[in-house]
Amino acid sequence: MIAILETNDHVRLNYLQTVLADAGLHPFIFEGVAPYPGAQPRRLMVPESEADQARRVMRELDA
Repeated sequence: MIAILETNDHVRLNYLQTVLADAGLHPFIFEGVAPYPGAQPRRLMVPESEADQARRVMRELDA
């Protein structure tokens, strides 16, 4: 698995996870251990073999 985005924006993470899954990819949101909520960004992960395609989908959304 490889991180393609790190953010504290939970809405964006969940939206991207849904969009990537709809595109046939296998996204996963990784939440590290933090002393309090929001202290550590969450990461959107995908298998390394899907990273380029996931980034392409994300670029198209931002366009």
